[in-house]
Amino acid sequence: MSTTLPGRTPGAGDEARATAPADAKPPTPTVAPPEPPPTPTVAQPEPPPSTAPPSPIQLPRVSARRPVLVAFVVLIGAILLGVSVGPADISLPTVLSGLLGHLPLIHYHSHTSALDWDVIWQIRLPGVVLAGMVGAMLAGGGAAYQGVFRNPLADPYLLGVAAGAGLGATIVIVQSSGTDLHQLLPFAAFAGGIGAVVLTYLVGATSGRRASTASIVLAGVAVAALLTAIQTYLQQQHEPDLQGVYAWILGSLGTASWSDVTLILPYVALSAIVLFLHRRLLDVLRVGEEEAGALGVHAARVRLTVVAAATLGTAAAVSVSGLIGFVGIIVPHTVRLLSNASYRVVLPVSMIGGAAFLILADVVALNLQAPAQIPIGVVTAFVGAPFFLFLLRSRRTGVL
Repeated sequence: MSTTLPGRTPGAGDEARATAPADAKPPTPTVAPPEPPPTPTVAQPEPPPSTAPPSPIQLPRVSARRPVLVAFVVLIGAILLGVSVGPADISLPTVLSGLLGHLPLIHYHSHTSALDWDVIWQIRLPGVVLAGMVGAMLAGGGAAYQGVFRNPLADPYLLGVAAGAGLGATIVIVQSSGTDLHQLLPFAAFAGGIGAVVLTYLVGATSGRRASTASIVLAGVAVAALLTAIQTYLQQQHEPDLQGVYAWILGSLGTASWSDVTLILPYVALSAIVLFLHRRLLDVLRVGEEEAGALGVHAARVRLTVVAAATLGTAAAVSVSGLIGFVGIIVPHTVRLLSNASYRVVLPVSMIGGAAFLILADVVALNLQAPAQIPIGVVTAFVGAPFFLFLLRSRRTGVL
């Protein structure tokens, strides 16, 4: 018997509850299984630092054959011009005939007279050869200094070579007699130039550490100023000798002889070989000393070696020629502007081009006001000063 509550109508839900079995259980709620704990991550040990030597330096391939060939052609032309042009009227065919007639292993009958050959061999050829050697050293030294100090306006006189050589020459000129002057002057100038650079390095090495680039350059400026002051004082105390001092300072190759050539040849050859062997390392130093050290290059050692070699050649050159300026700036930058900034090109081409440039400058100095001679340093200054101003204004000055 079913009882219906008043006010409520029976429905389907009541029927379902009425028909459900009495022992029915409510549904069991579903419980999600617990997540497994995260697996701890074990840090892998770092591999030990490699003790293998650094990989060899890989530089982009640069071909110097064409620039070197062009420079050699220019040099040969300068040599022929230097030997054939002069106060004595000797034509180029006569010069070539005399040279071919005196070459070993060539049986050529020369028509050059004995007098013309004496002029060529004893007067013109020594001047041409000496001018070529001096020009090669000044240009190569300038390029090397620009590379190790990363300064596009550096020249071979940066560390006081010129001031030291000038002081040594001044001391000999004011103290020696005329008979000993020609023999002592080259040695005094050479010793003064080498001593000035040694003093610069000693001053630049501060606090017991190896000298940095900036400290070396600043020390070179200070040493050069000090030596120049001493030289000026000596000139004031010996006014009668001023003409000889100024003649040497302005540079001259008019009295060149084979003895001068043989005197500086060993130093020039050694300097040129060392600089040539370091041309690739100069390319590495262009990126900076820290980066070069990461590549396995000992920057301080390379800098010292290159500076020593460039100083040796420069001191030997100025000992027989006097102070000739701007060659170390004009030639390397001309090579960069016309060819390539890599020192595998700049260094050898600068040496060859420097030799040709100074031979041509000597031709101008000897013949422009013949029989009088213009100091060769004046000729290079007339060319170098405008070129220096051009470099200061050119965007390509930063081509290093």
